[in-house]
Amino acid sequence: MRDCHSEVLRRRALGLLNNARDNFQREEYDLVLFHVEQFLQLYLKRILYEKIGTYIKTHSLTSLLKELQKVYEDKALFELYNSNIETINLLEDAYITSRYLPREYDKEVAEKVLKFAEQTLEVLR
Repeated sequence: MRDCHSEVLRRRALGLLNNARDNFQREEYDLVLFHVEQFLQLYLKRILYEKIGTYIKTHSLTSLLKELQKVYEDKALFELYNSNIETINLLEDAYITSRYLPREYDKEVAEKVLKFAEQTLEVLR
């Protein structure tokens, strides 16, 4: 059961990252941010689930990353978090605004966020 849950989270997370890449190609920059945020939520939850058998029930990337830092004590993860706090906060805001407020983002922001997602994936693999 545990492996099945982890695989579903992994598959969905990577699918969301692929959606973000496709959105970028179609110049749907607001959807890039939405899909990157969703990718990160699921991927971080997957890593926590594999490591400790559960994950905190939150939508906060900050909380998930801090929880993951406790479990892994990985210097690369700590540096990734500290050097991208603004991007993480932007993604958390994008999650909220995607549901409640019309907000658009430009190509440069979407490109930065997509690069952050790729970088995070490399650190967590």
